[in-house]
Amino acid sequence: MKKLVAALMFLFATAVWAGDFEDGSAAYKKGDFKTAVRLFQKVAIKGYSSAQYNLALMYKKGEGVVQDYAEAVRWFKLSAAQGDSEAQINLALMYQKGEGVVQDYAEAARWFKLSAAQGNSSAQINLAVRYYYGEGVLQDYLQAHMWMNLAAVSGDKDAQKIRDAIATKMTSQQIGKAQTMAQKCLASKYKDCE
Repeated sequence: MKKLVAALMFLFATAVWAGDFEDGSAAYKKGDFKTAVRLFQKVAIKGYSSAQYNLALMYKKGEGVVQDYAEAVRWFKLSAAQGDSEAQINLALMYQKGEGVVQDYAEAARWFKLSAAQGNSSAQINLAVRYYYGEGVLQDYLQAHMWMNLAAVSGDKDAQKIRDAIATKMTSQQIGKAQTMAQKCLASKYKDCE
């Protein structure tokens, strides 16, 4: 009986969260940012990842609130910690640019990698660039090529061009190894990408 009551309470809470989130999304689409912030905050503080992400974007852009990068970082972190790939890449960009946090390329690379490992091609491109230049990670053309290749496989035309440019810095053996690494990474669903 206790389990049934707990399950019903969870379902009710989820329905309320979804209602406030949907209402917040509708207010945002209408340009009523203050209402959107209020509704997103109601569910974000209860741990609803999508509301945390939307709230972070609103603080980053200054929509319905005073622009506050530190507050955006706080909400991105909460959503990113729950595995939201878009929150992870946005948090990585905040660290890369030093917006709301001390600029930290290593932390940016860490968040790019978490998002990239979920198949986010934008994060894969950004991570590849970090490896290419050695920003926050050791410079590694094999890793740069592998991550750019993974983004290219998803159909990103720019990634294909950049991958080919990276290849000009590599031997044919290195390119072959990077391609094998990309195949292994993809086959493992991003679990084995080293």
